[in-house]
Amino acid sequence: MKEVISTKQAPAAIGPYSQAIRVGNLVYTSGQIPINPATGVFVEGGIKEQTRQSLTNVKAILEKVGLSMSNVIKTTVFMADMSDFADMNVVYAEFFTEPFPARSAVAVKSLPKGALVEVEVVAESV
Repeated sequence: MKEVISTKQAPAAIGPYSQAIRVGNLVYTSGQIPINPATGVFVEGGIKEQTRQSLTNVKAILEKVGLSMSNVIKTTVFMADMSDFADMNVVYAEFFTEPFPARSAVAVKSLPKGALVEVEVVAESV
């Protein structure tokens, strides 16, 4: 049975989807873009600031169900420009420690609302 996960500490869905779904001991987050949930708008700055806010949103969703970033087993990072990879990686490393989750990082033509980055994760509760 799937359980909907929702928190006001992360941006509300901007379409017909849930912030996250828990099935058994796995939590699947929807992609998080760099919207500050307190203001409803993008954080100011470039890829580093946007990556930090996107991952902060992911963290808030996980914390809602008692998990942390150390529970993440897989991430997918979508970027509007692969030349931002190194800067994204610097901030990404602030949120994860060894053993690092598996990860895919891909460049896409565009992201919702013109974001530079979007991050989704799968986490496991143990």
